[in-house]
Amino acid sequence: MGAIRSVEGGPLRRTARGAGRVLRAPFKAAARGVRRATHAHGAGESGLGKLIELHAVNSAGDMLITVALASTVFFSVPTDQARGRVALYLAITMAPFTLLAPVIGPLLDRLPHGRRAAMAGAMLTRALLALTMSGAVATGGLELYPAALGVLVASKAYGVVRSAVVPRLLPPRISLVKANSRVTLGGLLATGVAAPLGAGLHKIGPEFPLYGAFVVFILGTVLSFSLPHKVDSAKGEARARLVSGEPSSHRRTPALAGKPGRRGGKGWNGWIIRKDRKGGKKNGAGKTGKNRPPGLRTVGSSVLHALQANSALRMLSGFLTFFLAFLLRVHPLGGLSPAFSLGVVAVAAGAGNALGTAIGALLRSRGPEKTIALVLTVSLGTAVVTAVFYGPFFVVVVAAVAGISQALGKQSLDSLIQRDVPEAVRTSAFARSETLLQMSWVVGGAIGILLPLNGTLGMAVASAVLALGVATAVRGLLTAARRGSPHPRVA
Repeated sequence: MGAIRSVEGGPLRRTARGAGRVLRAPFKAAARGVRRATHAHGAGESGLGKLIELHAVNSAGDMLITVALASTVFFSVPTDQARGRVALYLAITMAPFTLLAPVIGPLLDRLPHGRRAAMAGAMLTRALLALTMSGAVATGGLELYPAALGVLVASKAYGVVRSAVVPRLLPPRISLVKANSRVTLGGLLATGVAAPLGAGLHKIGPEFPLYGAFVVFILGTVLSFSLPHKVDSAKGEARARLVSGEPSSHRRTPALAGKPGRRGGKGWNGWIIRKDRKGGKKNGAGKTGKNRPPGLRTVGSSVLHALQANSALRMLSGFLTFFLAFLLRVHPLGGLSPAFSLGVVAVAAGAGNALGTAIGALLRSRGPEKTIALVLTVSLGTAVVTAVFYGPFFVVVVAAVAGISQALGKQSLDSLIQRDVPEAVRTSAFARSETLLQMSWVVGGAIGILLPLNGTLGMAVASAVLALGVATAVRGLLTAARRGSPHPRVA
């Protein structure tokens, strides 16, 4: 018996353990590499690394749900029927979301002490809805759409909270725009891994990508509570309103040389925000505002023009997503199958987005107004050329340029919010900007659904959308760039 135990419990066990170590080694090495990348430059100490990992989990789960929905709503039926299904999807999910989106930001403003719980709730909601959708995804029943609406709302609620959390986890050596770039890159890499995984799960059965999403979002629920407790801090925060119109200068006392005044703190654009005797804040005219931002009537012309430009770019993204999806099913790229054509365009857009995010991190937000004006103008030029010389090459090019422009434009907008919006209202401004950009994407997607499947016509419409953005935003951005920031910040 002792010999048997020696054989079974000795060499065999050691061999099994050795084989296990060999099999686990690549995964451990990959995990260590990911941890080093996400925790570099002080991100590990500040907690930003954990947010990057959480966002990667979020993006992977969203991609698995997207694969399941695309297979059901889009690929499983003929083109004409697919257009009807996608239009129904937009009507049942996107249209109500457009009405709910303006409520998400203000609602989350009232939960500053529960941001980790809000992110965990958004993850858990999507996990449960993924299970709910798994029963309907094979049949494409109408019950699929309300669940998809819930997933969309929970996803955007997570995005709003994430934008508010990033400034709280900013390491001293990393700018806000670079931090957002790293978070976005983490999400893009996770999406690239999850897409083929979802396709493989779909081969087993249409509901299996949703089972995978359930597991991923449960993991995200747990990871949400691993974020530092300072995420739930609301110290120094207030609500921002994205309205135009400069405050009247005669009603405020200018801060000398950009320094805080004797009686109050430094306010927006160099103006002093004074405190009244009861602890409330008032402007130079002595008016106290208990239920409105302290002395803030606008986020500044640079941010507003940047929002206009980014809205045009986000409309282009939504338009191309839906228009090219249907167009390439009927008229695929030369010599390629419809599925492969869609894959080529999707890879081009994804690679462009990743490249734009990397460029945004390298630019360190220098000249954000000029960057936004440049990418918007280049996008317009590319769309015009594609409309005139429509063909496979230019379709891929316009998708890649749209990805680069959207990423660079968003990073530059983040930089402007960091520079021009006071810390007291910056997280609220992020929430409202995200809501506006999502609504723009919905409008662009609706236009793409309604248009006839003609490539030249579609690119002409895209050019018109971008031309409107150029007309409303570029001049203001360049003027603001020449004028400079009232109190520049180091990006």
